[in-house]
Amino acid sequence: MIEPYYQDDSVTLYHGDLAEILPTLGQFDACVADPPYGQTSLSWDKWPTGWTSLVAEHTRSLWCFGTMRMLFARMPEFSDWKFAQDVIWAKTRATSVDTSRFRRQHEILTHWYRGKWSEIHNELPKVPRTSVARSSVYAGSGAAAGTSGKRVYGYGDSPTGWVDDGTRYLTTLLEAATVPTFVRAKYAINATQKPVTILETIIRYSVPDGGVVLDPFAGSASTGIAARNLGRSAVLIEVREEQCEAAAKRLSQTDLFGGAA
Repeated sequence: MIEPYYQDDSVTLYHGDLAEILPTLGQFDACVADPPYGQTSLSWDKWPTGWTSLVAEHTRSLWCFGTMRMLFARMPEFSDWKFAQDVIWAKTRATSVDTSRFRRQHEILTHWYRGKWSEIHNELPKVPRTSVARSSVYAGSGAAAGTSGKRVYGYGDSPTGWVDDGTRYLTTLLEAATVPTFVRAKYAINATQKPVTILETIIRYSVPDGGVVLDPFAGSASTGIAARNLGRSAVLIEVREEQCEAAAKRLSQTDLFGGAA
């Protein structure tokens, strides 16, 4: 039996090879993965061939960070999955230094599923509205101005019954800050560390209350922090021991790192 590298009431972190650890685990409500993209010459940036098929045995809902370049190169490895949707993480600064291409200031999260979409958990979060308030009530045919001064929307001769409650469903554009270079050594513990806020959004959407999320490339353990913040559980796997050490330290010091990107 493989012993956890770190464990608390919400988060379990394993150190080792995904192919060896994952078969010993059970089922998960969703997986959130940030694999090495395989787009640089860095020693750790090697695409882990076959990981998508391994994960498919343990969940029916998969979110994967990446770029279009990465996805097109690895598309056959997603043959076990059906494409559901894509979401954009809009960063506060560009991270690419390749001057032969536009400086990339975003990353893509693609959502994949197996089986029937109707059986995949999804609960789209709402956020406070930033646009002008509006209501939709019966107004005969077409749109008209209501006596209250609000815009009134009529659709044919049937009322919609919708009234603005001050919130809107999230769109596919998620904005979140990256850690500035000059503080990265102090706060970030991984070169590709993802914002907790982005992960909270994805986990809230895909994992029910009390559910469990899998992260097969734990890195900085942001998935674990996000799951814990939401009252969910997380199982993390990381192959690099030095990264496990940093992640375990972060998980035990959430007051310091929990809100950092």
